[in-house]
Amino acid sequence: MRIATLERIEILDKAEVLAKMIVESDVADEYRRAFWRLKQDRRAQQLIARFVKLKERYEEVQRFGKYHPDYRDVMKEVREAKRELDLHETVAAFKEAEKAMQELLDEISVLIGKAVSEHVKVPTGNPYFLSVGCSGGCGAGGSCGCRT
Repeated sequence: MRIATLERIEILDKAEVLAKMIVESDVADEYRRAFWRLKQDRRAQQLIARFVKLKERYEEVQRFGKYHPDYRDVMKEVREAKRELDLHETVAAFKEAEKAMQELLDEISVLIGKAVSEHVKVPTGNPYFLSVGCSGGCGAGGSCGCRT
């Protein structure tokens, strides 16, 4: 039992080293810079706040569906706000940096999972990695039975 504990500690130590490498990577640096720029961009923050507020209205309208009197107006407003948000330069740059960070983490998860076994379920929502144990991706509530 003591050997298993020492082995576990060694594995966790190596995981901390890997985490430090990820944190110090160019991908993580760009993610942090993009996040900081997003938080400092007043217009982006206004667009995000507007979208969040509209999303609340959208969820209220969705309870009644197309029978809600404001259904069409709310749906149009949400689509327009989402488009404006997605096209904002700072938001788009953050989403790109976030995607790159997520891809790195997914790749690392898959490499670790495959090193253990081809049948290990790797939590990733990226369809590119679906061949590793979990159809639909764990994040997508796939048929693997894992919890999201």
